[in-house]
Amino acid sequence: MATVFDVAVYILNKTGPITAMKLQKLVYYSQAWSLVWDDDALFEERIEAWANGPVVPALYAAHKGLYKVSASNFKGNPDALNEAQKETVDVIINGFGDKSSQWLSDLSHTEDPWKDARKNIEPGERGCAVISHAAMMEYYGAIDASV
Repeated sequence: MATVFDVAVYILNKTGPITAMKLQKLVYYSQAWSLVWDDDALFEERIEAWANGPVVPALYAAHKGLYKVSASNFKGNPDALNEAQKETVDVIINGFGDKSSQWLSDLSHTEDPWKDARKNIEPGERGCAVISHAAMMEYYGAIDASV
């Protein structure tokens, strides 16, 4: 299975340098839609519901302190993704790649997986509640089914 770093490097090879926050959101949406469209996770690392939206702590640890990131900031192998996974990530990049990190954060704040994981956490307060694969699959699967 690919790692979050493999996915991150794949995204960054396509987008060029972007903010760390935007990378986190693109990785999150790639994972969510992979669960729905491919019926499989892209990576095993957990996603948590932080104050600014979904974050993969392992990825955060690698870019902590950086505002903008590029592929050279991470040790990942984009070839670890199979063709179906690359296609899913490409759809996310094409759909969200032109959005700002704040726009993506705001979007995630309107969606149930993040809201439900943070239901007992005050706005702006730190939290480490996990956004489960089941929550992502249920929410985004319902959106996909309604399209």
